[in-house]
Amino acid sequence: MTDELTLILEIAPPVPFTCANATGIEKGAILKMTDPRTASLADGDTDIVAGIAASEKIASDGNTTVPIYRQGWFKVKASGNTTAGDALITAASTGGTNQVATAAVNSENIIGIALETATVGETFLMELKNVVMNLA
Repeated sequence: MTDELTLILEIAPPVPFTCANATGIEKGAILKMTDPRTASLADGDTDIVAGIAASEKIASDGNTTVPIYRQGWFKVKASGNTTAGDALITAASTGGTNQVATAAVNSENIIGIALETATVGETFLMELKNVVMNLA
């Protein structure tokens, strides 16, 4: 996997989410959420974000939980131009695995807020804030 996020400042400890035993997850991967409180790799734009994997989960290791950060400051990779203060979304299908983009439409599933300005492909600091918000 590429472009894993790097924890810079831990604001809250990771919390456990359910995951499939057969799933392999890299530390620092952006994870999407499904019901009930289940995490898997984010693979689309505007996924509902569970958080960021706090440790590696080996595929078929018998474990069915993964620790996830739901708050913190992380270094991320921009799939497009981003300005400090922008709301950010997942951009797995258009930018690349574990990349983020500036939110642009109503009711986006926000992963966080840009703390720095960045251009395409540049890494920058993001505050993880999992929310759904109306950007109208």
